[in-house]
Amino acid sequence: MNSRQRRGVILLLLSVLCALGAFAGVLSVISDVKSKVGPEVTAYRVKTSVPPYTQLSASQFEKIDMPERWLSQNAVTDLREIRGKIAVTTLREGSLLQSDMIVDQPALRTGEQEVAIMIDAATGVAGKITPGSSVNVYATFEGQRDGDPDQSKLIVENARVIDVGELTALRPDEDDRDREPTDAVPITFALKTIDAQRITYAESFAQEVRLALVAPGGDSDIDATDRTYELAKDK
Repeated sequence: MNSRQRRGVILLLLSVLCALGAFAGVLSVISDVKSKVGPEVTAYRVKTSVPPYTQLSASQFEKIDMPERWLSQNAVTDLREIRGKIAVTTLREGSLLQSDMIVDQPALRTGEQEVAIMIDAATGVAGKITPGSSVNVYATFEGQRDGDPDQSKLIVENARVIDVGELTALRPDEDDRDREPTDAVPITFALKTIDAQRITYAESFAQEVRLALVAPGGDSDIDATDRTYELAKDK
C-alpha cells in the first residue's frame, strides 16, 4: 500500500469516526428531549364553549396528544368518563377537559323536571344548601292595587335541590340603575310541572324569593291557611 492509499484509508476512517460521533450526538439530543418531555398521552380539548348544566357528548371535544408530564392528574383521557355527565360550569373553547368540570347528571323521578333559578345569595341559606337538600320557597309580592297589602307566600313546599352553582355577580338592568349589584347563586330543583310553574313565576314577578332549609328527614307539611302571610292579619 503506497502513501496515497494510506492517506485515503486514514481519511476514510476519520470520516467514519466523525459520522459515528455526529450520530451519537443526535441520539444524545433525542434522549435528552425524551427525558424532558416524556411519552405522549391522549387528552381532550373543548371545541366550542359549552354552557353549564348541558349534557355532554363526544362531538363537543377534540382529541389531542400531549406529553404525559404536562397533563394534570384530573385531566380526562377517556371520553367514556363523560357518559351521563353534565357541565358543572361553562366549558370554554380550547380548554382542556378535566374531571372537576363535570358531574353526574341529576336523576329525575317520574313526572319531575329540572328547573334552575338564580337566588340572591343574601336571601338564600348561604353555604348550607347542597344537592339533596329540601327547601321551602317563599316569595313576597306587592299588592295588586293601591291600598292592597303586600303578601308573603309559600310558593313551593319541600323542593328538592339537585345542584348548587357558583356565586355569580349580577348587575342591575339599565332601567334600574339605582339598585346595587348583587351576588346570586343558580339553584337547580327537581319539580313537578305545577311547582316548576310556581317557582318560575316567583322568580319573574316576586319582589324577592327566599329559601328556607327543611331539616333532613323532616317534612314541613304546612297548613293551607299558613301559606299566605299579611302583616295586618298577624295576631
